[in-house]
Amino acid sequence: MPMTSDQLRTALRELNGQRDLRMEFEHASSCIVKKALLIPAESDGIVKVTDGSHVYLVDAERVAWVEIG
Repeated sequence: MPMTSDQLRTALRELNGQRDLRMEFEHASSCIVKKALLIPAESDGIVKVTDGSHVYLVDAERVAWVEIG
């Protein structure tokens, strides 16, 4: 069952700019964001994460698993 944006946002709320985020997507694609910070919800409903210099838009339905370290 795919993850919703709200479920992913809840899982990522521990990101405080001091922890790294690794997400694995369908078909074995992955993304690592160093010192990740969850951007507060905006009207567009897209889950966004930043490392302070880049903003990553996350398609919650394609996330297979998440590691916060």
